[in-house]
Amino acid sequence: MRRRIFIAINLPEKIKEELVSFREKYSELPARWVKPENLHITLAFLGYVKDEDIPKIIEITKNVASKHNPFSIKIVKITYGPPKVSPPRMIWAIGEKNESLWKLQENLKNALMEMKIPQLEEEEGRGFIPHITLARIRKLEFRQMEPEERPEIDEDVNFSFEVKSIEIMESHLKRGGAEYTLLESFPLAKS
Repeated sequence: MRRRIFIAINLPEKIKEELVSFREKYSELPARWVKPENLHITLAFLGYVKDEDIPKIIEITKNVASKHNPFSIKIVKITYGPPKVSPPRMIWAIGEKNESLWKLQENLKNALMEMKIPQLEEEEGRGFIPHITLARIRKLEFRQMEPEERPEIDEDVNFSFEVKSIEIMESHLKRGGAEYTLLESFPLAKS
């Protein structure tokens, strides 16, 4: 069997509450808003992987997590995403580029690349932008809006939280949006 897997930083409840408030602010946008419990920062999207590959993914993730200290992330902007895509596909909360986060993501990606996971290989070369997807824009409806009716979304914010663990998540695609299941959580604890 194949399972849709990604590795993420899950958010504290307080940060989720702050981010959910933007749903009301931009309620006129034709968008499907991400459920609060699904808000996260993706470190590595693996796509569909075989059941027999899961133990190796667990081992790699646990090993990488053990080599990193906890650190803070600052969320600095709410904007359309991905950058330079028109019409925009999503609304993102962008995280500040931070050396600890970058090293964690880079170490994880490099360790997982040895498994020759096609999805990771496709993403190779794209720069890592730490972000939280808040909403997915309905493109057709967005295009039908008059340009002056489309809100400018480029808002500076200042939310921060401590990253103490990383999680292996399974994604189940459903009609009402994806549902995520936590498979494993590994504390960041440099020994």
